Amino acid sequence: MADSVHLHRRGVLFILSSPSGAGKTTISKKMLAADPDIAPSISATTRPMRPGERDGVDYHFVDVETFKQMAADGEFLEWAHVFGHRYGTPRGPVEDLLAAGKDVLFDIDWQGAQQLYQEAGPDVVRVFILPPTMAELERRLRSRGTDSDEVIAARMARAANEISHWDGYDYVLINDDVEGCFDEVKAILRAERLKRRRQIGLIGFARDLIRSVPEADKKL
Repeated sequence: MADSVHLHRRGVLFILSSPSGAGKTTISKKMLAADPDIAPSISATTRPMRPGERDGVDYHFVDVETFKQMAADGEFLEWAHVFGHRYGTPRGPVEDLLAAGKDVLFDIDWQGAQQLYQEAGPDVVRVFILPPTMAELERRLRSRGTDSDEVIAARMARAANEISHWDGYDYVLINDDVEGCFDEVKAILRAERLKRRRQIGLIGFARDLIRSVPEADKKL
């Protein structure tokens, strides 16, 4: 049996977006657990740390002045205000992951997706996840048991705004079954990894194949 051929390829900047409660965080965690070739982009945020969260693992927690300075210094690939707090993607760690041959997973909203696409369009893949119904979205938010009625109402209002930007994405999925939706996300990532423009080792490989054929055989 011939040895497997592994071609060098460009990394994928893989964005998952959805309204809060539609499933992007659950699917993101499943992807990271199942695939060693993709790593998370860890955002910086000004919001307070929640119980169980770890600085540098869940988020980079910074104060407002530090965040503003990072933005002014061009240290973010994208950043936005969300529910009264700032969130941003530090540029350096993402570039380090790509250099190490990893794909990078982003759990960001439509504003961040748009900014990231403007920065690195050819490497970006955008996936938007919709809930099956708005009633189901509200049920999921309430089942968490972590938000007040006022916060849930704000999340539902924001959800309608976020859903209106569905057409800014390359793929749109409906999460009525988390395992089925997860399978679809995996299929998208696999297909994007195989696209010709990302196979940077393909040119040399094809040339070597052609050179390996004797000149007499090439003329037949």
